[in-house]
Amino acid sequence: MSTCVPTRTDDSSHTPDEGRPHSPPRPRRRGPRITAADFSASIAVFLIALPLSLGIALATGAPLQAGLVAAAAGGLLVGRLGGAPLQVSGPAAGLTVVTADLIQTYGWRTTCAITVLAGLVQVGLGFLRVARSALAVSPAIVHGMLAGIGITIAVAQLHIVLGGSPHSSVIDNVRQLPAQLAAPHLSALSMSALTLAVLLLWPRIPGRAGQVARAVPAALAAVASATAVATLAGLRLPRVDLPSWSSHTLTGLPEGPVLGIVAAVLTIALVGSVESLLSAVAVDKLAAARRHGPRIPRADLDRELRGQGAANIVSGSLGGLPVTGVAVRSAANVQAGAVSRNSTMLHGLWIVVAALLLVPVLDLIPLATLAALVMAVGVQMVSINHIRSITRHREIPVYAFTTAGVVFFGVLEGVAVGVAVAVTIALHRLTRTRITHEEDAEGVHHVRVRGQLTFLAVPRLSRALHLVPQGAEVVVELDGSFMDHAAYESLHDWQSAHAAHGGSVELTGRGGTRITEPAGTAQCHCRPWTPWRNHHCEQPPRTASSDRHPSGHELASGISAFQRNTAPLVRSELARLAREGQRPSQLFLTCADSRLVTSMITSSGPGDLFVVRNVGNLVPPPGEESGDDSVAAAIEYAVEVLEVRSITVCGHSGCGAMQALLNSDPNGARTPLKRWLRHGLPSLERMAAKDRPWTRIADRAPANAVEQLCLTNVVQQLEHLRAHECVARALREGRLELHGMYFHVGEAQGYLLTDAVADDRAKAGAGAGAAAGTEAGTDAGTGADGEAGLDSGAGADGEAVPGGEVFDRVTARALHDTRT
Repeated sequence: MSTCVPTRTDDSSHTPDEGRPHSPPRPRRRGPRITAADFSASIAVFLIALPLSLGIALATGAPLQAGLVAAAAGGLLVGRLGGAPLQVSGPAAGLTVVTADLIQTYGWRTTCAITVLAGLVQVGLGFLRVARSALAVSPAIVHGMLAGIGITIAVAQLHIVLGGSPHSSVIDNVRQLPAQLAAPHLSALSMSALTLAVLLLWPRIPGRAGQVARAVPAALAAVASATAVATLAGLRLPRVDLPSWSSHTLTGLPEGPVLGIVAAVLTIALVGSVESLLSAVAVDKLAAARRHGPRIPRADLDRELRGQGAANIVSGSLGGLPVTGVAVRSAANVQAGAVSRNSTMLHGLWIVVAALLLVPVLDLIPLATLAALVMAVGVQMVSINHIRSITRHREIPVYAFTTAGVVFFGVLEGVAVGVAVAVTIALHRLTRTRITHEEDAEGVHHVRVRGQLTFLAVPRLSRALHLVPQGAEVVVELDGSFMDHAAYESLHDWQSAHAAHGGSVELTGRGGTRITEPAGTAQCHCRPWTPWRNHHCEQPPRTASSDRHPSGHELASGISAFQRNTAPLVRSELARLAREGQRPSQLFLTCADSRLVTSMITSSGPGDLFVVRNVGNLVPPPGEESGDDSVAAAIEYAVEVLEVRSITVCGHSGCGAMQALLNSDPNGARTPLKRWLRHGLPSLERMAAKDRPWTRIADRAPANAVEQLCLTNVVQQLEHLRAHECVARALREGRLELHGMYFHVGEAQGYLLTDAVADDRAKAGAGAGAAAGTEAGTDAGTGADGEAGLDSGAGADGEAVPGGEVFDRVTARALHDTRT
């Protein structure tokens, strides 16, 4: 008899190995296996990283080799030790201003020491597992910081583009810009203009020539073009000057005031960490959006932070710039088709080779060309899309003040200004509560509360409530998402006193939804659902009109509430899906039972799941549809057109279709329902063929024959799925996975069906149970980052449990059992 144990997941991290079900030991591979996709992606990233690393070093005023050292350390160390497999790290534009200030204030050797100390801080933060909390910083502050840094970089590099030298502050650079424009260095200006022109036009070359040209990154094409023209024309320009590595400056002991050093270390550590973690999350989304290729594990942010810290320790020790995760290079890595961390590490290796063997070539690059490249990067850091998003969320003051603070005062000061503005706005919104009172023509008094109801609004609430005469009929409309204890007690006490004097009080929520608390239901937590959903705690009174048109009126009310409350929140996302079309990653085939709310149990939203529902979650075998091709058509469309990566068959407890199968009369009338349920007869035969119980749900056997048939039916329908030609072909090609799932309605618990034989082997080999929902797949509940999905299998190496014959003994594993 097979057994299973409840599984648990840790939503606070994405550690690849913790809690993953163990598979039988496999022979260890000798050395890393580098795929062609990783090799080609590493070349593409290297060609982008090389000129950018030199340009960022130039912008900071550090030795140019420092950029190459940081790029190599970021590629090799973070690539090997970090928690985001496809993220590429190196010297980043986001720390350019900070590093430049440190070099001017403390000198280069002390700046290297500060980088080492910042790396130690990052390693410590990684072991403290606080990486996820860094993402709590408002996006408006982060984007405002990057915009301010971008403006600072662009203004400073503009002087080099014109053939001059940048000054120490943005104000000085702006003040001296007219004089620089009046007397430009024409050779430098022409090379900068050529660089910017190629950078802008290279991705826009039309036709087949453009397809061939885009194999070379635009940054490399721009630098190579300007360098070739400057060399062939014999222009006399300041160029890259890489001195011998034997004279390269390494780190030294920090020299300077202790408080200043500590502030600098914290600035490098915090700014670099936030930028790296945000980049890692963005890379996760880019990798998940890819239609082809293997599934990439989600980033372990704490491990990524430790990897960034190790790279900064090594980079600073070897005389390199601070290292962070770089979104531009990471996006290029994903788009180039990288499938593992090998591409990142190879890119670091190519940097080392170039730094040792290509010094004569690098020395030909004009400094004006690198300055133009970095200036373009700085301009791109002021993102119009970010500004639009922030405007929609009414956080433009936070963005603007952060940007201005970074430009005029510095990065740390600008972020502090942004945090102060964000807190001020949050407090203002919390206290900006409008409370009004009016009496309608029928003598009903309406007290309307717009905004959050906190203790700060209690005096105004009390004044409005005391305007209501004793014994009057009152409707209190609460249009807010929060009410603190002080406001609740004030409202509740007044409500009790008013009712004691013969008055009536009706509390309504947003959109007029009635709020009631019948006896015995004070602890009900389903108030977000409207009463027409048949919850025992909010049964609406039956009237003659509701008996005549119950569902129509309730459905119309629900649609109206959606238009008022939900539509404004999802309109932009639905508009995007309307423009781009649907791209779901999963086909979810489940029962038509009204208790199975697919979006709720999978925490999914528009565009996530392609859902097929029918009575009994049945999949007619090919050739037996008898004129009903709807399920087969949906399967073919999902696999061939939408190219979904997985199909899940989800059964549930108390399924009426399975009960009907058990109680069916073979000689009864052939109604449409019975004709449809014939597709479930193989499930009934499969269960009847067993001479003993063969399934377990967590720590118990199936409760009855209906539950056992519900589980058996999921396994049988997976076999029917495999018989479809398009599914079989996709499985052979490795671009599709099949999963079985069982949802217990009464427990509100999802279970993953896995092979009990493999489970027994795993427990014998690993000795420690199994936990579903880690890197082999995704928890059916909500993760620490709010993403959701379905566990994809039981193998410790991330392979999904196949269907078919291996399911002869079934284990039902609990997905994130919140009761434990």
